[in-house]
Amino acid sequence: VQLQASGGGLVQAGGSLRLSCTASGRTFSSYAAGWFRQAPGKERDFVARINWSGSSTYYDDSVKGRFTISRDNAKNTVYLQMTSLKPEDTAVYYCAATMRPYEFDYWGQGTQVTVSS
Repeated sequence: VQLQASGGGLVQAGGSLRLSCTASGRTFSSYAAGWFRQAPGKERDFVARINWSGSSTYYDDSVKGRFTISRDNAKNTVYLQMTSLKPEDTAVYYCAATMRPYEFDYWGQGTQVTVSS
């Protein structure tokens, strides 16, 4: 499966952005999906995960209550709605997909999110 992330940009602290990840190549509804992020000089960190149907989600504590992951399988797309953004949310955001319980096998190219203070 090929993944294409979009929707990043520059936003002020307290603002909102919605990232999209569109899949092609295989039946995306069979895959769990997730979002990760990598800040400059840091390792890539987990942000959120959603199961194949959208009925189950999981978040890192740093974004819980501010970010929402969702999906539309009819559009082969996963979303990450980000609100109350903070400068520490600045990073390249990557979407990923998997059919395994924990590790992700397929990755998109990343989209830059910059939050100014």
